[in-house]
Amino acid sequence: MAEQPQKSISMPLGIVVRRVPGVTRWARHQHKVVAVLPGAKDASWVTLREEGDAVEFHAATVPLELFRTDTEAYLQGLSAKTPAIYVVMRDGAGDAPLDVVLATASPYEAQDYADTGEELVEKVPMPEGLVAWVRDFAALHHEDEVFIKRRRDKKRVDLREDGVGDARIRQMADVYRAPGSKPAKEKLH
Repeated sequence: MAEQPQKSISMPLGIVVRRVPGVTRWARHQHKVVAVLPGAKDASWVTLREEGDAVEFHAATVPLELFRTDTEAYLQGLSAKTPAIYVVMRDGAGDAPLDVVLATASPYEAQDYADTGEELVEKVPMPEGLVAWVRDFAALHHEDEVFIKRRRDKKRVDLREDGVGDARIRQMADVYRAPGSKPAKEKLH
């Protein structure tokens, strides 16, 4: 009996965030996702390196999940000039400046989060090994959907005049007048 392929797979993905001084007096620091670390251990804002005022942190480790129903989105993302991982973040609670919500290889899912306006979505280049991992999963599970053009019914719908009214009921005025308005004759009297 053949073994069924998995419906989804997951890999821990470390998120590297660079903090630099802000350019305005209202923002003390600016944070930007600069890299991902496939297979990383758990971490929470661990300092990786410092260069002058710039500091890079291993901000969090989140699972990168791939689902067999989203292969079209993964292939779309892989076909870009630079394949990317999208990191979704929110304003931090407590000591952390940002909370990492998730990482995804689907540009469609990233767009959904970006459309809400509540989360910050950043695009990070995907390392080559991760590109191969996503490509292999998509190749294993992707099935092209055949486009089927819908055929119209041959029934003639223009023969009946809906909304004109019942021909058996006598109308004193234009049947296309606004509902509730009085016919012109009645207004004069």
